[in-house]
Amino acid sequence: MTFTVYSKEGCPYCEKFIAIIEYEEIKHVVYKLGRDFTKAQFIAEFGEGTTFPQIVVDDKKLGGCKEAIEFLQESKLVV
Repeated sequence: MTFTVYSKEGCPYCEKFIAIIEYEEIKHVVYKLGRDFTKAQFIAEFGEGTTFPQIVVDDKKLGGCKEAIEFLQESKLVV
C-alpha cells in the first residue's frame, strides 16, 4: 500500500497529512505543484475546484486530508 500525496507549497493540510504518514512510517510519495505537476494536470486528474492535498492510495482516490485520515483510522494504520 503506497500513498501518493498531491500537494502545494504552504498548504497546512498537506503538511499535516505528510507529517502523519512520515511519523507512522507509511510508504508514500509526495508530488508538489509546480515541481511535479501543473495546475492544468491537477484539474484534469481531480476536477475543477478540488482542494489540496489530494491523496491516492494505490489507484483509489481518497480525497483530501480529512478523508485520508479517516481511511488511515478505518484501516488501522493509525490510532
